[in-house]
Amino acid sequence: MNTTVRLKQRPYGYTDDNTWTINEESIPSLSDNQFLVKINYISLDPAMRGWMDDAPSYLPPVKIGEVMRAGCTGEVVESNNSKFKVGATVTGWFGAQEYAVSDGEGVYDISAFGVPEEKFLGVLGMTGYTAFFGLLDVGQPKAGETLMVSGAAGAVGSIVGQIGKIKGLRVVGIAGGPEKCNYCVNELGIDACIDYKSMDFMKKLFEQTPKGVDVYFDNVGGDILDAILIRINKKARVVLCGAIAQYNNESGIVGPKNYLSLLVNRARMEGFIVLDYADKYDEATMQLAQWMQEGKIQSVEHIENGIANFPTVFNKLFSGEKMGKLILKVNK
Repeated sequence: MNTTVRLKQRPYGYTDDNTWTINEESIPSLSDNQFLVKINYISLDPAMRGWMDDAPSYLPPVKIGEVMRAGCTGEVVESNNSKFKVGATVTGWFGAQEYAVSDGEGVYDISAFGVPEEKFLGVLGMTGYTAFFGLLDVGQPKAGETLMVSGAAGAVGSIVGQIGKIKGLRVVGIAGGPEKCNYCVNELGIDACIDYKSMDFMKKLFEQTPKGVDVYFDNVGGDILDAILIRINKKARVVLCGAIAQYNNESGIVGPKNYLSLLVNRARMEGFIVLDYADKYDEATMQLAQWMQEGKIQSVEHIENGIANFPTVFNKLFSGEKMGKLILKVNK
């Protein structure tokens, strides 16, 4: 039998138990060129919240009754496809379920890398690619500049900060709480981290950016984006990666009030979608893997257990109850 997590109804604000149905279903028989994957790990990402809304976006919304879209890793346990042998470890968009049938489209064999497979949902997967291309291609950082990154202890932000240090930037992170800020500085090696929950956030923002901000990598949007716009320099680049502070708003998206700072400073604010860089994923994988081997990048995975716990674990993306990349291990 196959345990699946299907979208029951579109959420208004935060998801709850009424958002999902968890079913026990038969595993379909394989047709020609198909193979069966036993899923080991499911990636949980803030973007998944947007995919539930029936609104125009870069991907079609998940339909009511569909298995929730999600990146995964797993093992091929049955195969009619010569390219994917039984026993291979693979990654792809298999969805939030225990087993998936695939024809190989968008699936990659990661068996030969000798790296724990969960890394391919984090630093060596979409998370790492997002940090890599968002900072280097969109942000265009130059050695000696000041980089700020929000969500600095999160999956993408933690990689952005470390790449910034590799590229010779002063890196200032923003995170929630002393524990996360200490982690960013003492473990990830960035220069400073500001607790956005602190009463003197603005004072610390000015103190830690005495020369202003040249690149801001935004993962949260809202009030924090507004605050950073006050500090941007001439020709600054604001990289719009995500807006986790906005995804569960019940009163609509709130835009930046300080956007005229972009005009005054001849700066730019640009969004990007990592799927647009698909033809360059191999380049990013090789570079990120090299930096990992050299000890220049470390990653942390927050792994929870049990597919039946998907609804509860999903909301940890927005509650601040995790550090680094949030992953669900299918079987305990």
